[in-house]
Amino acid sequence: MALTKPDKSSWLYLPAELRNIILDTVLQTGSRVASLAAVSQEWQAMIEPRNFSRIKLTAPRLAEFGSMTRRNRALVCYIWLCLELQEYDCTQCAPHLVDGLRLTNADNIMLITAFQDLFSTLSTWEPTGSLLLDISVYAPSDAEHWFEYLTFRPDIPSPSDNHDLGLQSEQQHDMLAKPDDYQHGWIAGKPISTPCPPAIFKVFEEIMGADAFLNGEQQNKWWEHLPSAPAVTGVLLRPADPPPEIHYEPWREWYNLEQEFLDSNFQALFHSLTTRDNLRRLTLFEAHNKQYALPFVRLLPGYCSLTRVPDSKVSGEVARLSLQLEHLSASFIVDASHSLNACEPSWKWTRMTSLVLSSQLLTPDECPVKIDDTMLLTAARVALRMPNLESMEIWNGQEGFAMFFRYQLTGQDKPAVPTWRGTWGLTLRSAVVEAWEVVALSRCGRRLVFAAELLDAGVVGSLGDAILHLGFLNPVVRPVSLRQIRMEYRAREGARS
Repeated sequence: MALTKPDKSSWLYLPAELRNIILDTVLQTGSRVASLAAVSQEWQAMIEPRNFSRIKLTAPRLAEFGSMTRRNRALVCYIWLCLELQEYDCTQCAPHLVDGLRLTNADNIMLITAFQDLFSTLSTWEPTGSLLLDISVYAPSDAEHWFEYLTFRPDIPSPSDNHDLGLQSEQQHDMLAKPDDYQHGWIAGKPISTPCPPAIFKVFEEIMGADAFLNGEQQNKWWEHLPSAPAVTGVLLRPADPPPEIHYEPWREWYNLEQEFLDSNFQALFHSLTTRDNLRRLTLFEAHNKQYALPFVRLLPGYCSLTRVPDSKVSGEVARLSLQLEHLSASFIVDASHSLNACEPSWKWTRMTSLVLSSQLLTPDECPVKIDDTMLLTAARVALRMPNLESMEIWNGQEGFAMFFRYQLTGQDKPAVPTWRGTWGLTLRSAVVEAWEVVALSRCGRRLVFAAELLDAGVVGSLGDAILHLGFLNPVVRPVSLRQIRMEYRAREGARS
């Protein structure tokens, strides 16, 4: 039977290369192309991987999530669970009653149901590759009252999203275009005062806390019985069973007693993770902002610290957990001096390849001898027991200053390179140099090649700027969080990037 030639006006008449170029151009436009998958099997084969690689889930869509992905679950690489809390008005944006600071029963039920539905569905998925789970819980009303600069976006932008500084400039332009809001302290798109403590508490209200359950025992049992999700390889919120990679970015507490209680929970959390041998990469970043702490310091002096001091016991638990990891980045939730000094002489890190720790010792007015003796010498001794270590970075940064000390292997048969980069000079004593020489000789058989770079303190307007200009080998915070930190500073301080 003779084959019928396609009509010259048909899609199939075009050469395959030209058809691929056209399809690729359509996919790059960023427009919705899901319906085009029905055009032909050829279009379906190219469009479906794009449609299913990134999925945004809201609470109403969870019911159909399983059926929606049944045939194409192997194509899913990123799931953004985006849970919106109930809206509130000005009578609740800065509540003075405790009940106004708690989530409503409807919100708690929505969250519990959403988590249960999501993990029940994911528990049936077989591991097929890389699958990142990004979970966001927020109230859209937060950006309509005291915190107009807040944005809620996925951790990994899609090709059609514009998340660069240009978009942030556009958002700032939109803020300037808004009418003045004297009630919430916004004039000409800029805040004229720090939000009051009740307003801050409202934004930082506890998610899935004790109010969602009858008691703490019921809460623990619920988390323990949440179905595991073996297909998930990375998560941005604590799951029921940890995947190989976790990114955890909690906010500091504002009152010292609450922080002590949270630190005890951190100890229990990190200790529990030491029993899960599949965890390989862990990134911890404790978010903080002195502008938010200041009202509490003024309201109750002695009950809130402007600068949060990491708990040494938490640092010790993270140090013990690091024994099973390939990569650890822990910023502000621990201190490098505490974690390094908690390491026992018998410990050996057979998997560790990269380590990033923050330390409050790295400040311009700290005694250099203390930095050397308390931290850098100990760090060299610990590095000797990490046979596969490729890099170690110890850092600190805030508004007006930034500094890190980095040890890095640059390649086989190449010298190791210790580097300091910061807004002031860091002079290493001979004992520190000799200690790191021993590390270098044991790894590459060659002596050190030191490098130094002085940064302009004027470019470090915020913690976010410090992170950006230090230039870490491994991210210390998720990109979406870094963008939020920098935008928040520019909105509150009127700084320019």
